[in-house]
Amino acid sequence: MNKKPLVIVATPNICWLNPEVEYPKKAPEIVEEALRCREAGASVLHTHAEGQWAAVINGVRARSDIIIQSGMSSIPLKERIELFEQKSDMVSIIANHHAEAFTEVTCDVLHPLAELEKYTEACSRYGVKPEWEIWHSGSIWNLNKLIERKLFDPPYITTFFLGWPGGTWSPPTVEEYLYRKSLMPENCVITVSIMCEEQMNILVAAITHGDNVRVGTEDWPYLQNGEIAVTHELVKEIADISRSLGREVATPAQAREMMGIR
Repeated sequence: MNKKPLVIVATPNICWLNPEVEYPKKAPEIVEEALRCREAGASVLHTHAEGQWAAVINGVRARSDIIIQSGMSSIPLKERIELFEQKSDMVSIIANHHAEAFTEVTCDVLHPLAELEKYTEACSRYGVKPEWEIWHSGSIWNLNKLIERKLFDPPYITTFFLGWPGGTWSPPTVEEYLYRKSLMPENCVITVSIMCEEQMNILVAAITHGDNVRVGTEDWPYLQNGEIAVTHELVKEIADISRSLGREVATPAQAREMMGIR
């Protein structure tokens, strides 16, 4: 067992597979849920902010030390400058093309290597840490190219996506997780995100192999008993499981040190 504390990323956002699942939509509601997630054990908030970026980022910062990771990587860089201007701690960047198929939304967006280079420039200019979404081995090829060019500094924050439907789908198995992990460059901080009922098998594997986990209504809104839950309840469940396995849960301060976030 890796004794390094577990970083839990909370995702209190829309449930792409079950849009009827409730989640906070107004800025004050998002801030309150962020506080509950922090109390339950999350050290990172992955938020879409429902377009209310300034209100959410400033509201969370005023009341919590939780790390803010701004999502919606499908949106072009030029439409996401506000995330940088508001000084998100991290900005999610997909390291390959989007090809996702959800219940009400199909997403097909090209993200060439040149765009990823521009993202690194923006991160450097605004002092924001990139979080690279790793969907398959091609994502790792792109990541290595960016690292070779020394466009950003380690540690490299990454998230594996498994079982998300669409053209970038990959099998939600422990074998896939371990294979992808074996291809990663050095100095990576790895988190895993699973969008299907096989979620817990892979999250437990990540916990025991020293990596980190992402849970919430955006990923998979079900507790182990099959009940739909809000994000802070999902955070508490995985935090309790990690502690039962002998791995403590990271505070935001510990997560910042591990991820190289100022």
